[in-house]
Amino acid sequence: MRFKSRSLGAIFFAFLVLSFSIESASALVRIKDIADLRGMRSNQLVGYGIVIGLNGSGDTMRNSPFTEQSLQSMLERMGVNVRESNLRSRNVAAVVVTAELPPFIGNGSRIDVSVGSLGDASSLQGGTLLVTPLMGADGNVYAVAQGSVSVSGFLAEGDAGSLTQGVPTAGSVPNGALIEKTLPDYFSSLPQLVLELKNPDFKTAIRVTDAINAFSLNRYGMKLASEQDYRSVQVQRPAGISSVRFISQIEGLMVQPDTPARVVVDERTGTVVIGQNVRISTVAVTHGNLTVRVSERPEVSQPAPFSKQGETTVVPRTDIDVQQEEGQLQLLGGTDLQTLVRGLNRIGLKPSGIIAILQAIKQAGALQATLVVK
Repeated sequence: MRFKSRSLGAIFFAFLVLSFSIESASALVRIKDIADLRGMRSNQLVGYGIVIGLNGSGDTMRNSPFTEQSLQSMLERMGVNVRESNLRSRNVAAVVVTAELPPFIGNGSRIDVSVGSLGDASSLQGGTLLVTPLMGADGNVYAVAQGSVSVSGFLAEGDAGSLTQGVPTAGSVPNGALIEKTLPDYFSSLPQLVLELKNPDFKTAIRVTDAINAFSLNRYGMKLASEQDYRSVQVQRPAGISSVRFISQIEGLMVQPDTPARVVVDERTGTVVIGQNVRISTVAVTHGNLTVRVSERPEVSQPAPFSKQGETTVVPRTDIDVQQEEGQLQLLGGTDLQTLVRGLNRIGLKPSGIIAILQAIKQAGALQATLVVK
């Protein structure tokens, strides 16, 4: 079944263009959504542990000697001597446990952990993670993880086949880690606060600075913010107020971030995302599709009845059909996103055609934006 390229291209493009030309008031966002406070960062934790209770889907001791050594060490700590024994259990798997230590978290709090198989286990479904210390980059233990492993994927197999959905060798333990040690709290003693933009931009930094100064001038009678560079804005905490209360006041201020003109193209999935500030100089575009269809229809040639000579042979027959759709020359150009989308939809293209035209327009120098091809 063949679809008309015009309808498919229009529907696809209408759903995949994620940016729209909207009023400036509706583009306002909170400072807390576009900037982070310097020092408020998570820290990575990692640990090595074992998962028990697997239904014959664990590591093979012969192929994963580290699993056997871990099991022997654990049993020896519990008073069981198995050094001279050959362990052949398939209910144990060695895993690597990872987690993120959030900023300003306190002792006794719980965080989620991720678990991934280290050996040749086929599934972690139904397993239980034993006590696993989680260390930071400095080698200190900040949390201890333990609990039942939750796996979203599954593995079903029989004598003649198997079915795998998702990744059964990776899972998580919700609230599985208990915080034992926290990082030092330098937040309350900071004389100055620095906001770092998630998407650095000079104009956005200026707008954040102006918004904070307008608030502080009206509330405290002085300007408290100054831009450092295109990424960071320095804010001075006023006297007589805590840093927590002051940050809660300015993080809700509304600003309009500025974004660069950018077109992102994913050739593998056919995804096209066009930013709001993308402009195209007026160009003439045509796009014609050439289809070549090759069909093989072999025929059997047989000799006449009661013939003493001749052999039955297969004679190849090849049919080649060439179809080329008419391409109309269209003027394409837009001063805003809506005009650009209407121009591309008017041509009527499939996703691959839209991607090809955008790349050609960029090479012609008419696309006033950065083209990112994945």
